[in-house]
Amino acid sequence: MASTADFKNGLCLEMNNDIYSIVEFQHVKPGKGAAFVRTKLKSLRSGKTLDKTFNAGEKVTTARVEKRPHQFLYADDMGYNFMDTETFEQISLEERLIERPKLLKDGQNVDILVHAETETPLSVELPPFVELMITYTEPGIKGDTATNALKPATVETGAIVMVPLFVDQDTMIKVDTRDGSYSERVK
Repeated sequence: MASTADFKNGLCLEMNNDIYSIVEFQHVKPGKGAAFVRTKLKSLRSGKTLDKTFNAGEKVTTARVEKRPHQFLYADDMGYNFMDTETFEQISLEERLIERPKLLKDGQNVDILVHAETETPLSVELPPFVELMITYTEPGIKGDTATNALKPATVETGAIVMVPLFVDQDTMIKVDTRDGSYSERVK
C-alpha cells in the first residue's frame, strides 16, 4: 500500500483489475476545500491512458513490476521473439505489447516489464533512441523551401520517418522511439 504522497512517475498501481503506471501527476491545493492529486495513468495491459483524481492521503495498492533486460531476435507470424539476456530463455510476445514495433531492429536490447507475482509480460520498453539506416528516400532539392521542410524516408526496419531535406539515402539517423520522429544524423 502507498499513499498519494508516495506518487512518482513510473509507479505502478493495481486498480479495476488492471495495472496502471503513473505517467504524470500534480498535487493540487485549492484555496477552498481539501487537497487532491490529479494523475494521468497508462494501462500496462491495454496501453490506454486515463485521468484519475485521488484525494490527498488516499491509500492505493501498488503492483510489483520488474524490468528485465531482453534482446529482440526476430518477428514471425507467432509474434515478436525476445531472449532474456541473463537466463537465455526465449519468449514470444504479441505486437500489442510493443509501443512502436516498426522501430525494433534484430539484436536490439529492450526492457520487458513483467508483473512479479504472476510472471506475466505487460509491455516492452524500447530505448529512448535507436540508430537506423535509411534504405529509401527521395532526393532533396536545394532551394526547395523557405522553412524547415520534411520528407518521408523508409528505414531498414520498414518504418517511415519524416526527415529534413538534407538527409540522403544510406545515412544512419537517430530516431526518438517515444514519438517515432527524426532526432539527428549519426556521425
